[in-house]
This record gives sequence, C-alpha cells and structure tokens, in this order.
Amino acid sequence: MILERHRYKKINDEWIVFETHNLDYQTYEYTEENVKLVSGLIVEKLDPKYLSRIYKEENKTNPLFGHCYHSTQALYYFLNCDILTPYSGKDSLGNTHWWLQDGETIIDVTAAQYDKIDCDPPYEVGKPSKWYGWKNRPHKRTLKLMNEVQPTSRLYATSPKDSRSI
Repeated sequence: MILERHRYKKINDEWIVFETHNLDYQTYEYTEENVKLVSGLIVEKLDPKYLSRIYKEENKTNPLFGHCYHSTQALYYFLNCDILTPYSGKDSLGNTHWWLQDGETIIDVTAAQYDKIDCDPPYEVGKPSKWYGWKNRPHKRTLKLMNEVQPTSRLYATSPKDSRSI
C-alpha cells in the first residue's frame, strides 16, 4: 500500500502539487488480535518528537498525552478497512481526543492517558470526524511514526523532477 501526502503551492491562482511524501507499507487485516498488536507497536514508538509544543510539558508525566491524533491516524491506515471511523471529542479538561470506532466498538490507542488525569475519555460527546488539514491528507508525523512502527516500510518524497528518500 502507498499512502500519499501532497504538498501544494499556489501558482497563477491555481493550487498545484509540488511535492508528495509517500509511505510504501504493509497493511494488517482488521482483526481484534491485529488491533492489539498494531496498537502496541504504535505505543512503543511514541516519542515527544511527534508532539506539538503545547503537549510536551504534560507529556513528561503522562507519556501518552498528546499522541492521540497521529497514533489513531496511523492505526486507521495500517488496518486499511472501510468500517473504521475516526471520532473526536473534547474531554472535561478541554482537550480534543481522537479514537476509532467500528459501530459501537471503541478502539483507542492512547486511552490509558486518562488513567493519569482526573477525567474520562470523551466518548459520550464524540462525533465522527474528518482528519485535520487540507483535503484530509495524512499528517507527515503520522507517516514518520508508521515508518518507525514498520521498519520494512519506505518513506520517500517525490516531485515532478525527482524522487528522494526522507
């Protein structure tokens, strides 16, 4: 499977793709066993380098804090099925949390972060959500995390003129 993240540039009032980051990777069959396996592999590779600045301080004492978006997005693409839906909701502390759902079944890679703080995950107020960003493209940090989780994958960039590893 190849996951693409296009970068755009506006030329003469038209948006064109000037670079594409590609991840060539293997998907996993959507089974309960693989959800646990891949979620565990993702958690093992979570690192503050994947965090936005606003999450880094809290993450020092709660290592899963701030990782819900890119870890959820990575699991979504690794499982590559059409029955998982991204959900998000604001918890009682005002933080937006992300997870996947298969009908009523909740799949939350970073749920354990809520064991360390005084609130529950916001499942009851969550709604189906589109990925952040223009055209719902995968985040670059998601591609990098997936590449670390699956070392046999290949992360590279292409432009109209060349192709190079990143």
